Amino acid sequence: MGIEVPMIVVTLFWAAIGGLGPFLVPRNTDRGLVRTMLVLTAVCCYMFWLVAYLCQLNPLFGPRMDAKVLIAMQREWS
Repeated sequence: MGIEVPMIVVTLFWAAIGGLGPFLVPRNTDRGLVRTMLVLTAVCCYMFWLVAYLCQLNPLFGPRMDAKVLIAMQREWS
């Protein structure tokens, strides 16, 4: 399973929450606030997931060591 399937599924899920959710809110005095909360929740959760997912695709490299340090480690630890 490549990167496309999770990206499409999660994007569609949060797009449905942020796009369709506000239209399902019943009429009351706080309707605008609830709509705003739904959209902001969908955007924030999606962005958090996207950053966490993309960071796992390209992890940070470990520390870079000098050749002298590597030789010393090999000599001392083996």
